[in-house]
Amino acid sequence: MSSTANVWTCDAVTPICPIQDSLYGYFPSLPANAFFLALFIILLITQLYLGIRYRTWTFAFALSCGCLVEAVGYIGRLILHHNPFSNNGFTMQICCLIMGPAWLAMGVYLTLKHVVKAFGPQYSYLKPKYYTWLFIGGDCVSLSLQAAGGGLSAGAIGNLSQLSLGSNIAIAGIIMQPVTLAIFAALAGLFLLRRYLARRNGVPEKEETLVNPQLQTIRFKLFVGAVVIAFLTIFTRCVYRIAEMMGGWGNPLMQDQAEFIALDSVMCSLAALALTIFHPGFCFPQMVQPISFGRRKLLTTLEDNRPAHSASSASSEADLEKADIAKPGEFYFR
Repeated sequence: MSSTANVWTCDAVTPICPIQDSLYGYFPSLPANAFFLALFIILLITQLYLGIRYRTWTFAFALSCGCLVEAVGYIGRLILHHNPFSNNGFTMQICCLIMGPAWLAMGVYLTLKHVVKAFGPQYSYLKPKYYTWLFIGGDCVSLSLQAAGGGLSAGAIGNLSQLSLGSNIAIAGIIMQPVTLAIFAALAGLFLLRRYLARRNGVPEKEETLVNPQLQTIRFKLFVGAVVIAFLTIFTRCVYRIAEMMGGWGNPLMQDQAEFIALDSVMCSLAALALTIFHPGFCFPQMVQPISFGRRKLLTTLEDNRPAHSASSASSEADLEKADIAKPGEFYFR
């Protein structure tokens, strides 16, 4: 970028304000950004439909928000295609494309609780319900930092100190994402390792955690594969964004459109596609449930197959928690 001042004084590409003096140094590709905009709109509509049909309310909310903010971000990039100095376009794309993957990551986090419940809570270091609060809470903090940083950066017209502050806050939020993902992977790995060792050593399964035949199907295995793909692609995107933002505004990595498309656009698209094509509604029925605010709750398929005495014994607070039934007044993520 030849003249930093021109970023704030130019409002269109002219001989005095060449494209090289814009923050990104290029015209965002019209075909590529139109494609990703259309893709995320289609995925948004599909997630809303599947969420309503299968009642995966929390999962649908997280993925729909992710697809929505990604779509708005690509609208911003289309504005930048027509005018790389547009402040509105910059604001839309910097705020939305930074935050989008955090919403997609929520969809990944929501699965661990139900996997633990289905395959044996006794192998987990945490109670299943704590996985949701731990990782969703971490994601909310990350989102808040990214939103605050993006807002400061977008509003820093000509104020380089505010731009730098906003960038640093956004970087902190982006760094928190792979850290949270790494903790998620570690806890999931420990759970799977403990279960594997127990089975290898012949430890008998508890009656209530015998694996449902539905969880031995190809569909469930494909769902697990989709979650792994989403995890890896979101993690890759976060690492790329950290490197891009830490180089400062207008650095060579930030001005490389091919790398942005490959390591941000494609990664987020693959994550959203995987979690939509292999939706838990038809691949992981244990996640199909409404948000509960009281004692009454439809049982999951796994719980339906438990012996009758197991369901009738859920009278104490401990049994309610074990059966995954919300106690009166308790908010419940599904």
